[in-house]
This record gives sequence, C-alpha cells and structure tokens, in this order.
Amino acid sequence: MKKPGYILTLLLLLLFVGCAEKEQLDTNISSPNKDISVALYLNENGELAYTVDYKNKMLIDTSYVGFEFTNAEAIKQELQIESTSTRSVDETWQMPWGEQMDVKNTYNELVVKLAETTENPRKFELIFKVYDDGVGFRYHFPEQDHMTEALIAQENTQFNLTEDYTTFWIPGDWDIYEHLYSTTQLSEIDALNYANDDNLAQTYIPENSVATPVTMVGKDGTHLSIHEAALVDYSGMTLKIDPQNLTLTSSLVGSKNTEYKVKRTLPFSTPWRTLTITDNAPDLIESNLIVNLNEPNKLGDVSWFTPMKYTGVWWEMHLGKSSWDYGMEKIDGKWTDTGKAHGRHGATTENVKNFIDFSAENNIGGVLVEGWNTGWEEWIGFEDREGVFDFVTPYPDYDIQEVVRYGREKGVEIIMHHETSAATETYAQQQDTAFALMKDLGIHAVKTGYVGKILPKGEYHHGQYMVNHYNNTVEKAAKYQVAINAHEPIKATGLRRTYPNTISREGLRGQEFNAWASDGGNPPEHLPIVAFTRMLGGPIDFTPGIFNIKFNEYKKDNQVNTTLAQQLALYVVIYSPVQMAADLVEHYEANMEPFQFIKDVGVDWEQTKVLNGAVGDFVTIAREERETGNWFLGSITDENEREITANFDFLAEGETYTATIYQDGKDAHWDSNPLAIDISTEEIKKGDTRTIRLAPGGGLAISLMKAN
Repeated sequence: MKKPGYILTLLLLLLFVGCAEKEQLDTNISSPNKDISVALYLNENGELAYTVDYKNKMLIDTSYVGFEFTNAEAIKQELQIESTSTRSVDETWQMPWGEQMDVKNTYNELVVKLAETTENPRKFELIFKVYDDGVGFRYHFPEQDHMTEALIAQENTQFNLTEDYTTFWIPGDWDIYEHLYSTTQLSEIDALNYANDDNLAQTYIPENSVATPVTMVGKDGTHLSIHEAALVDYSGMTLKIDPQNLTLTSSLVGSKNTEYKVKRTLPFSTPWRTLTITDNAPDLIESNLIVNLNEPNKLGDVSWFTPMKYTGVWWEMHLGKSSWDYGMEKIDGKWTDTGKAHGRHGATTENVKNFIDFSAENNIGGVLVEGWNTGWEEWIGFEDREGVFDFVTPYPDYDIQEVVRYGREKGVEIIMHHETSAATETYAQQQDTAFALMKDLGIHAVKTGYVGKILPKGEYHHGQYMVNHYNNTVEKAAKYQVAINAHEPIKATGLRRTYPNTISREGLRGQEFNAWASDGGNPPEHLPIVAFTRMLGGPIDFTPGIFNIKFNEYKKDNQVNTTLAQQLALYVVIYSPVQMAADLVEHYEANMEPFQFIKDVGVDWEQTKVLNGAVGDFVTIAREERETGNWFLGSITDENEREITANFDFLAEGETYTATIYQDGKDAHWDSNPLAIDISTEEIKKGDTRTIRLAPGGGLAISLMKAN
C-alpha cells in the first residue's frame, strides 16, 4: 500500500507537468540521422522561441521570432499554437548543370500553425525543414480575415549562439558585397569600421551587422554557416550583431522611399532562414541545403544554354590598355560620332575577332564583349543616368551582325553585356527589345551590371525593389532563351534550381580589384575564405586565369596576389558554369604550356568531392566532368606554404588516368616569384595518394584523363 505522502507528491508532479505543457506547448523535429534537433515553444508571455541542438550540444539557444509593421501592431507575444503537422521527404532531383548531376533532398518537416490570442487574431505558420547537414525555416502568412497586407518594418529572427565563434564575415552593406573578409571572434565584429571604402562605387553600412552567408567555426570543430534561401519578393537579410550576448538578429535592407522594408499582400511566404551545420569545413561546400530549399525547375528544358569557358574584351579595360567608351558626343539627346574618337576603344570588330580566333583554337566556347554599345561616355558619375544606354545600338567600330556571324562560323558564341549603370527603369523598359535582339542573333547569355547608386534614388542594391528587379529580369530573359550572369547582384540564394537560366553572378570582391584597388588588391587568404562563405550561396563569376601576374606594362603598383598555379586551380575550386579565361590573348600565347589546363578543364560536373580544407587557410576540390568521366583537381592556399595530400579514392575502379600536374615551382611565391611552375605527367589510379607542396599564395591543378 502506497503512503499518502507519496501519492500527494505524485499528484503535485503530474499537476506541474501538466502546467508546464500548457505554458510551453513544446514541439520537436529532428534530422533523418538524429544529429540535429529543433525544439519550438512559447514562453509565459506567449512569445515564440526555438532552439537547435547538434549531436546533443546546444548550438542555438532560446531564440525568439517576430515581426514589426508600419501598419499594425507587432507580432511578438500573446501567441498560441493551434496545430502542428510533420512529414518526411526522401527524393532525388537532377541539376541541368551544376556541381553534380544528382541531388539528394532528404529532410523531416514540421509545420506549426500559430494565432494571436487577441480579439482580432492574426495567424501565421512557421515551417521547419531539418536535414542531416542543417536547418531551414520560413514564415508563411495565409489568407485571413484580420490581415490582408503586411508592411514589414523589421523581421526579428534571432540566432542566439552558445559560443564566441571564430567568424568569417563582411559588413552588412545595403549596397554592395565587394568587401574583403575579416576573421575575428563573433564578439569582436565591428562592421561600422568599414562604413567608408574609397575602392567601392557605392556603399551603405547603417549598423553593426554582417552579410550572409556568414561562416563560423567552434572550438570543437563544429562549422556553422547562416544564410537565406529562395529570396523572392522580399528584402535581403543582414544579421545585426549583439557582441555581448553573442546574438545575431535578422535586419532587413530598407529604402529611403518607404517606412517599411517589405510590402506583401497575403498570402505570402518569407525566404528560408538557413543554418548549415557540419563537423568540418569540406562538408560545408558539399552541402546542398540552399538549393534544396528552393522550388523545382519552373522553366523545363534549358538545353539552349551550354556551360562554357569564355574569353573577352574585359581585362584590358581594367588594365588601361583600352577603354569601354568610343569618344562620342551627345547631341540633341542622341549619341553622335563627331569624328573625335580617341582610338582606344576595346570592343572593335577586329579585336573581338581576334578573341574569337583564339577561343576557337583552344576549346573555349564563348567571347564576352564589354563596351560595345553607345553610352559609356556618361555611364557613371552622372546624377541622372536614365536613358544613357539603349542595349541595341553598337558603336561605329563594332559590327555586331558580322561578329556574331564570324563567331558562329568558328563555333564560338558571343556573350552579350548589359551594363545598366544602376538605371533600373531604363533597363526594365528596354529588356524586351534587348532580349529580342539577342534571340534574333542567337545569343543565349548576358552579363548584366549595376555599378553605381540605384536609380530611382533612395533604393539600395539589396532591398525589396532590387530583389524584384533582379528576379523579374531572370524570368523575362527566360522567355527569350537568355541566361543571366549578374554583376553587382543580389545575393545567391539557390534560385538557380527554380530558374536554371540564373547561371552565375558576382556578389564578392572580384579579380578586377587586383587591377586597380588602392589597398594592394585581394590578399592571398581571400579565396580560401570565399570558398567557405560566398560560394556556399551559389556559383561565382570570379574571372580567373590571369597569367601576367605582375602587369608592370600597364600598372606598376598593382598585381595579382597568387601564383600562376593557383590561377589554374581556381577553375576547379571556385565553381561557375561559365568560367572566363580572363587575361589578354598575347599573355596566353606566350605561355601555352600552362594554358593547356584551361583548354582541358571542364565546366559542368557529374560529381564533386571536397578532399580537405580549413576556412581561410586552404581547400582541395576534385570534380568529375559530365559525359567524359575525366576528373580535375584544384587546391589553393593562403599566404602560408603547406603540403596537401590528395587521396585519389574518388577515381573509377579499374581505370588508369593520365595525370598532368601543374604545381608551384620550387621557389614559387605569390609576390617574389609568382610565375614559377612545374608541369609533369604520370599515371594515377584509384587509391593512389600524392603529397604536394603549395607555395605561399600558391596552388595545384591536376587534369586526370582516362588513359583509354
């Protein structure tokens, strides 16, 4: 017989548990392998919070969510959970082009429906998808009686970290991503220190926040990257830093023209907020979390776009060898050739044909032509740039019809260039005409640019207005079978899955800074950081392949801060389905032996293996080319010399591969001896290993061709 005191204690315990359940209304979801778990609950004020555990360690502590509006009270407290539902998904989809062919999409999903307990309750849903390599969650506002339009002043999504992580970050600039990465502890981030940069065409950093993807490394080796996926009809997210409490909170990019930062009519969903979580640096790159959180292909067959390498009229302008403009004058609103051309124009019929000839001879499928259309005389620095470009009228010395005909005869495609000078209304109005011209000429790819402060005035590159402009441009281009390679873009958030004509973009401090930046160019550590930060968002048009490392002929105070071998390795390490051989033809013709790697290397991959790496230090990646089964390996390091060991277990069983190895010479150094390179050939099979030295700022490139 139980004692009365025991029964009383049991009743009190049951009562306490029942009350706790009412207050917290806990709900949980875990990854398929159970390593990641998410818990969601309400506190005593009806405020909604979540936590994330990784391998039984608290990764994200109690983090609250909510919204502020300009047309309504905030959604923050007095919430209740109306219902929850779960499901599991295990599927495989295929990339029409990409780092791999087959993509596993396996996750457990939790949908939590919430409503306010007020007299006129508003409703929303919080949706979690938990993968083995991370978490994605988004908000959905369904159609409802007490809310028809959301004017969002701020989204308050917290990421309350439990450790002062080593963090690799750039400022949360509303206008540009072209900052060098800093490496500090989370508590030491000071983005406002970078509020003014003379090397940037435009910049606005209003608070101590960082851009995404931001990557962090913990003391136990846990790697965490925070980003967003499926950024559609919303404002780009930065992360505001609370250094004392180690908390990051979403902070949306705004506009000077409106009090709100996002305007949406219900129903709508926000972008996914993403946490990529791994035990090591290589697995960050191999993660497909971002693309998996996007909707499937909406375009269908996109075989009209072919991944390719390309050369072009571009680097010579950055060096000062030639210019974008021709030297025309504007008379009665029309660009007119008054016979005062300066003779330095780069985009001439003759010059472009030279690039076409070189490309045709060297397995390169395209030629980019910048500065071909009228308007470059006033493209930047003028207050009113609307109407400067028309995107169809070539300069007098550029015969676009003849160039396209000649390229087609040689088997080389022309890549169009549309520099908008950030005059978005002009470009939006002229896109149909411009894309129709491209379709008529059989041109299927265009590099767009948005240098300068956005017009209309008061908008920023990363606010909702520009997010919609970029995405609308991609959708319109698809109707004309045109693929977009965007520069000065909105961040990459995996929309290439939904719109595969989103082929590449800039969105980082690119190669051109080496040609003219006053701060010495990109340091050797830049790309070993980029591979684990910016590249997690999607493909990068970085324009590698500079052979004339020290370009004293043009600019004695500037250079590329890598070895020649690293420039080759970048074709494998920094992924894009369009890869530029960026240097001048004459510099390649003087160095055809190392150029062989650029001739051979693929651009479209069956699978990718990240062999080793550490954020900011080094990385080694191997990729298998689609259709041929050939493999290519690239490895790069920072300013430190190191040895890397490559294990060739990824090669096909029973095959012998002819390996051509391009490695740093004995005395190679990014500054004192960048051109020193050793090239050798040997046979390699599955299971072989090689240990090879990387020079300071150096690299390694290997082509592995099936011997048969």
